[in-house]
Amino acid sequence: MADANAGAETAAAAGPAEEELAAAGLLLEVDGAVATVTLNRPERRNAMTFATWRGLAAIGRSLPDGVRVVVLRGAGPSFSAGIDLSMFSGGGEGFADGSDAAATDRFIAELQEGYTWLRRPEIVTVAAVHGHVIGGGFQLALACDIRVAADDVKFCMKEPALGLVPDLTGTKPLVEIVGIGRALELCLTARTVHAEEAARLGLAETVVPRDGLDTAVAELVASLLAVNPGAAVATKRLLWEAAENTLEQQCAAERREQIGRLRELFGT
Repeated sequence: MADANAGAETAAAAGPAEEELAAAGLLLEVDGAVATVTLNRPERRNAMTFATWRGLAAIGRSLPDGVRVVVLRGAGPSFSAGIDLSMFSGGGEGFADGSDAAATDRFIAELQEGYTWLRRPEIVTVAAVHGHVIGGGFQLALACDIRVAADDVKFCMKEPALGLVPDLTGTKPLVEIVGIGRALELCLTARTVHAEEAARLGLAETVVPRDGLDTAVAELVASLLAVNPGAAVATKRLLWEAAENTLEQQCAAERREQIGRLRELFGT
């Protein structure tokens, strides 16, 4: 029994198998300090399924300790067209229908885990987005720290038009980035936001020509890796806390983090 348990723990540490990820429409490449996660259903414009979100969660749980930057990208002409609507027409997995509130709550929380790990302080997450970035795909981009967009990008929060709400952790960052009024307008009209407006609203930190997206992301990753790792972790932690802290609390957090940095730098 002990050997069986040890084997299970080793498998969990190793992360999801390549075949499992392929079935979920995902690719994972780890190259030293950089992990690249690719949504890989180009024939469906990278439409996402429950297996996709569970696969993302599994990647987050098993990410090697040495990874400092995670890049999210989409294969083919789009980042993601959002939820695969075939799941609502008998063409996909079963799902909770809301009749059992507790079970549905657990079901959605499990899917949200595919997004929440992207905010961890020990990694910086970059969404390289192009083409359609819709619904769950839009929320995946919002879950990342930095968004680099191609000039053909089309953001859209489609869920309300489908009779649903955005439930993959996207409402909080959307409001924080664009404000409550603009967030309401974007969600309740389900309109498309193109590159120029996305940059103006802060939905993309950088907009580049489509054929320059990979180069721009590579340059950004190199710059991120050039920063002291401990300082990067502490700074991300500080910045994520800032919005909900009072000035007094944030000043105290800055002091706490700086003490930690000084101790590491001077070996005290």
